[in-house]
Amino acid sequence: MIRHIVLFTAKDKAHIDRMMEGLSILTTIPHARRIEVARNQKSDQIGNEIDVVVYGEFDNEMELASYKAHELYKESIRRVRPLREIRFAADYYVSTEPVSH
Repeated sequence: MIRHIVLFTAKDKAHIDRMMEGLSILTTIPHARRIEVARNQKSDQIGNEIDVVVYGEFDNEMELASYKAHELYKESIRRVRPLREIRFAADYYVSTEPVSH
């Protein structure tokens, strides 16, 4: 399984709701096991710069690539890119094998 995490900061904090709306489109793309879009709680004792988080789970690279190629993904980018300052993304593999102790 692949986890896909994207962190955003807003150019203007007044636009966070619009960013959330634009990113929420992603939850309707069918290629993900799970997609979540949420505001950062900003409760970390060191840094709270991130405004919005997108978290996704995909079965494999093909599903992640299909998600990123989807028209709704492109529409989300069109809406959010002008509103965001910074975007950080990370994709990594997670074992789905049960862990025995």
